[in-house]
Amino acid sequence: MMTHAERMAAFDGADLYVVITEAFCAGRSPLDVLDACLVAGVRLVQMREKEGTDLDRFTLGRAFRERTRAAGALMIVDDRVDLALALDADGVHLGQSDLPIAEARRIAPELVLGASSHNPAEAIAAQDAGASYVNIGPVYATQTKSVPTGVVGLDMIDAIRPLLRVPFTCMGGIKADNIGPVLAHGARHCAVVTAVTAAPDPRAAAAELRAIIRTGRL
Repeated sequence: MMTHAERMAAFDGADLYVVITEAFCAGRSPLDVLDACLVAGVRLVQMREKEGTDLDRFTLGRAFRERTRAAGALMIVDDRVDLALALDADGVHLGQSDLPIAEARRIAPELVLGASSHNPAEAIAAQDAGASYVNIGPVYATQTKSVPTGVVGLDMIDAIRPLLRVPFTCMGGIKADNIGPVLAHGARHCAVVTAVTAAPDPRAAAAELRAIIRTGRL
């Protein structure tokens, strides 16, 4: 099993963060989309499935884990610390209404713990509680997830980034034609859903986004 430090070193080396939900895979299997992402060199993926039974999620997660481990990619599970531990996943991403970060860190000290934030107070609270990384968003309008705050915009990256000691990701409506400003505001890890999962060619879409991010890091 990898340690938290080893997982965070891998996280730091990753660029595109693809969040895969079957409902947004344009009728394809999430495993087919995952395979396309891995072929494109994506090394950070999240399995986000809120539908179905626990057994359904576990069965799908086991296949995700086999594929990501073979590719040397980090696998993050959405919401469920118990499922992440059962699958020997690398981490779990927690929202504001999920298990508190401090409790998740207590029971899963070696997991990468991501935390959603929509303002500086939430970001700092997550960091202080033991989050491994903080997500800022939604940066742009998105149909894949709704939050009470609505769109937070690029200015929120500027407000939160200087306050953080841990890495951050940005998410929400990010696509090839608008990722440039996100990178210009200091993002190194951009998370996407439909820009890849609903694309006609997920492999090509992921490869294009990765190339833009790598160029933006130079």
